[in-house]
Amino acid sequence: MSEARPPARAELRDGLACGDGEPLLVIAGTCVIESRESALAHARALAGIAARVGLPLVFKASFDKANRTSVDAFRGPGLERGLDILAEVGEATGLPLLSDVHLPEQCA
Repeated sequence: MSEARPPARAELRDGLACGDGEPLLVIAGTCVIESRESALAHARALAGIAARVGLPLVFKASFDKANRTSVDAFRGPGLERGLDILAEVGEATGLPLLSDVHLPEQCA
């Protein structure tokens, strides 16, 4: 007989939690921020879908895709512009946001 484990639950921010007893948390967005307009359009569309199906959503988009297979591939708008765009997406949609980082100093 297996031992019971304590419930695993994490409060991510007010009104948003994941884990035991919580609905599936969806993390979705664009691979990389291509433009302000594109990020806003995708976030609004995803927010509408998430609301329709009743699932919480975190919008994720990268400001720098440093792990491209080609040195000529588009990497994104960069740290400052990318974070400005993400902030605007958050303000416009009310969605929590997520991005990835490649260097420790990007977390400061």
